Amino acid sequence: MTRWNRRRAPNLSPIVTEPQVVTNSTPRPAWKQWIPAAAWLGIICFESTDLLSSAHTGSILYSVVTHLFGHVNPLVFVVWHHLLRKAGHVTGYAVLSWLLFRAWRATLPVPNAPAWSSAWARVAFLMTALVATLDEWHQMFIPSRTGNLRDVVLDSGAAFGAQVLIWLFLRGCDSRQDETFSRFEASSSTADTTARAAEK
Repeated sequence: MTRWNRRRAPNLSPIVTEPQVVTNSTPRPAWKQWIPAAAWLGIICFESTDLLSSAHTGSILYSVVTHLFGHVNPLVFVVWHHLLRKAGHVTGYAVLSWLLFRAWRATLPVPNAPAWSSAWARVAFLMTALVATLDEWHQMFIPSRTGNLRDVVLDSGAAFGAQVLIWLFLRGCDSRQDETFSRFEASSSTADTTARAAEK
């Protein structure tokens, strides 16, 4: 029997499959990440106009509430309207902080391509705080609006809180990814040991 007719012995070594890591093979250009941030900034600028002053939104909302639920105590409504507007401040500037983080992450790459970088978080927070300051300064020149330093602090706090949540979320993602690769390395080591033992 020639060597061409010999049947090759089957490979009994275990097959190890590498973990599949989902990557974006065609990343979006950096400038496209700025479109949502710019659009949200435009919304904040619109909210800073006379059209969305407390007097205007209060009268419209009060009409809607009384139409749906009947008479509402005006004093109670004033309190809830105030809280609702402050909640809008927190939500609006937290979202802006998040969108700016995404934009800077695409614009300022860092070594090893981490999911989170303090540089992105800092510049996103500072830009959001600057927008909050300019927003309140702009409202000082509108008769129906009032610039308020406390709103600057509130908006900046929302921006900072958003960055903390981003850090916690991305840190959890990195931990899960590290755990996946650790398990893969352990299984690879076990498979190599088994293969060597089978060859002896």
